[in-house]
Amino acid sequence: MPNALIFSGGWDGHEPQQCAQRFAAILGDAGFQVTIDESLARCADVDFLQSQDLIIPLWTMGEITREQSQGLTQAIRSGVGLGGWHGGMCDAFRGDVNYQFMTGGQWVQHPGGVIDYRIHVCDHLHPISQSIDDFDIHSEQYYMHCDPGNHVLATTTFAGDQEGMDWIRGTCMPVSWIRPYGKGRVFYASIGHVDADFAVPQALQLVTRGLLWAARQEHRMP
Repeated sequence: MPNALIFSGGWDGHEPQQCAQRFAAILGDAGFQVTIDESLARCADVDFLQSQDLIIPLWTMGEITREQSQGLTQAIRSGVGLGGWHGGMCDAFRGDVNYQFMTGGQWVQHPGGVIDYRIHVCDHLHPISQSIDDFDIHSEQYYMHCDPGNHVLATTTFAGDQEGMDWIRGTCMPVSWIRPYGKGRVFYASIGHVDADFAVPQALQLVTRGLLWAARQEHRMP
């Protein structure tokens, strides 16, 4: 039975507890033993982390100690999967550049706040994104600083008509990507501002598949 650990905390506006419960249930149905932890203390326990197949950080902003950061990055480099979405993963621990190097990106802005925008699936061959068509969503459109080494699965294009930020008009921004980190697999999607975002079937399927891929459980993909 594969194991998954969800760290649930940080800024409440991203509904970490609700999202943790949603994906704990989905992973449980896929055969995982899931632990939800509302503390970062176990991040320093490398032996425990290395017993997991998947780690999901749901911890927007917040702070992580040097020991915890080293434990987490060491576990992923050793082969544990890392997967997550929105600010829970890529706006966590803003002062920790090693964590950002691992995840492959960092949120910097969401012009206009919650808006309607379109997501373009650009890789129809990868098992995560195959058969998922382009879709619309009402959420925060994340402008991110991204690692050029990421393998991008989906993108969005900024209209440049929000908050006077016309200089970003036409900018094509990665929405979802995968990357290696040592022996570990990393998956990220910038959708998922609140739990209700996952009522969009394509959003739910993309993230669910991404988590299973990061855990090397592709055979369990919906």
